[in-house]
Amino acid sequence: EVQLVASGGGLVQAGGSLRLSCVASGFTFDRYAIGWFRQAPGKGQLGVSCISPGDGVTYITDSMKGRSTSSTDNAKNTAFLQINSLTDEDAGFYFCVRLQYCDADRMGSVLDWGQGTQVTVSS
Repeated sequence: EVQLVASGGGLVQAGGSLRLSCVASGFTFDRYAIGWFRQAPGKGQLGVSCISPGDGVTYITDSMKGRSTSSTDNAKNTAFLQINSLTDEDAGFYFCVRLQYCDADRMGSVLDWGQGTQVTVSS
């Protein structure tokens, strides 16, 4: 059974930082990609980042480039999304997903959805 457990969200002041974590199990970690989708109130789901644990390829949505980093600890089957200089546009529920692949300019199809973690930004 595929499981994706996200954590690391919380209440942060604008300008602050967060590191989201996603612990994966039930599949071979480095044969797929891990992505993050954000669901903000009144908005659709947006794929904001992904990483391919096998080769390190990453994708970051334009609004988060330059202040966000995706990484993995393959020994622990864990993916991370570091977000710095948070703004209210970063607020939302962040879901961790398993993807077919991750390219530098796009995310592959979602295979499994995991739990989410809430990010709230205060001004």
